[in-house]
Amino acid sequence: IKMAGDSRFPDVDTDGSEKSEEMEIVVNVGGVRQVFYGDNLNQYPETRLAELVNCLSGGYDSIFSLCDDYDPGKREFYFDRDPDAFKCIIDVYYFGEIHMKKGICPICFKNEMEFWKVDLKFLDDCCKTHLSEKKEELEEIARRVQLILDDLGVDASESRWKRCQKCIWKFLEKPESSYPARVIAVLSFLFILTSSVVMCVGTIPDLQVVDAEGNRMEHPTLDSIETACIGWFTMEYVLRLISSPNKLHFALSFMNIVDVLAILPFYVSLTLTHLGAKLMELSNVQQAVQALRIMRIARIFKLARHSSGLQTLTYALKRSFKELGLLLMYLAVGIFVFSALGYTMEQSHPETLFKSIPQSFWWAIITMTTVGYGDIYPKTTLGKLNAAISFLCGVIAIALPIHPIINNFVRYYNKQRVLETAAKHELELMELNSAEGKATGSRSELEELSREDNEGPFYSSRIKVSHSDTFIHLLSEEKHYRTRLQSCK
Repeated sequence: IKMAGDSRFPDVDTDGSEKSEEMEIVVNVGGVRQVFYGDNLNQYPETRLAELVNCLSGGYDSIFSLCDDYDPGKREFYFDRDPDAFKCIIDVYYFGEIHMKKGICPICFKNEMEFWKVDLKFLDDCCKTHLSEKKEELEEIARRVQLILDDLGVDASESRWKRCQKCIWKFLEKPESSYPARVIAVLSFLFILTSSVVMCVGTIPDLQVVDAEGNRMEHPTLDSIETACIGWFTMEYVLRLISSPNKLHFALSFMNIVDVLAILPFYVSLTLTHLGAKLMELSNVQQAVQALRIMRIARIFKLARHSSGLQTLTYALKRSFKELGLLLMYLAVGIFVFSALGYTMEQSHPETLFKSIPQSFWWAIITMTTVGYGDIYPKTTLGKLNAAISFLCGVIAIALPIHPIINNFVRYYNKQRVLETAAKHELELMELNSAEGKATGSRSELEELSREDNEGPFYSSRIKVSHSDTFIHLLSEEKHYRTRLQSCK
């Protein structure tokens, strides 16, 4: 074996008589040997394997800049990389595209492609989807961890008002931050339930009172409870708006718009009751007030703020627009066809209930959805046969898109639980590394400072780095390298 100082190998033809296209090289990746020919590798000259073809004439320095070890007798290059990922990557030299094998971590596979200098554009679209999903998961974990770290840290340069603003925001928006914050979240939840119950109970005639003009109105006690709930909602919204770090984003958020719609009708109806009589007739005022009071049902959507299940359902419906569109399309086609057939078949009966095709739409809707009120029904034999076929088709049309919608709900719900667990796992590892750093620092401050540049980052009270297997690059500006034995969980 030649020494590292040698610039040439005895088995290499230095006069260039051996063409790179006809050269045969052997690559050993993690114990798996592969034989390649120069004409295949030179199709993509910027890749690492193509560079191996022309590196022999450059000596040891050129060779070991590309591989981990080299056997000049066998002309075999050794790499300590993942062999399973390598088997997928070499497909680019034969098929022009790469498919990621099932079971390989997408992030690790991306790192392997970068090591072999293969562009991501050769990765098939189906595999790019898995890679983008994994990136989004890591970004979401990093965002959650960073939010928790920001809450734990105290910036001395901030003004007193900024610190107070952040404290109020945590108190109202993050129930997990402290025990009083949990109490406030539970109290807000109870106010929402109380307000919804009062709205429903207030419509019971036995609990209503008659005013001087003979009109029924809500009981004064229920009205007082309603006023107290609205006062709580108003105070909560104003405090959250004042303490919000981004007020424009806060105002345009869907859940905050729901909060406004739940509060605003009370004040508008109150204004119309006291001032509207002077501007319009009393009957118009009462109609406007009743219309606004109906908008109080929007406050039930405030429960989504305190329920992860409702939030998951909302997201699942957003991701299921295509399936819901198919459901509506199936029903629309069936309603049109069966209502037209029912109208045609029932025209011969003297007591037919199908007066027109648009009127038959209602019968088709309640039949295909298997509701069957019985206000419109067929009386002829053909009409009954048409009705039987219509509700069978309705059951099939409704059942087909349900499974993808349920899958979207279960997938997102499980994903949220995994992300939450992963974020807690990162924080626990950070705390563990921080405790180890502090224990080492207590031995000798001078010794710690001397090792700071050689043994890794110095852990202070503000943790910034994680060294778990699920290392999140977004949490640190430092560059960390992984071996093939490490994997993303």
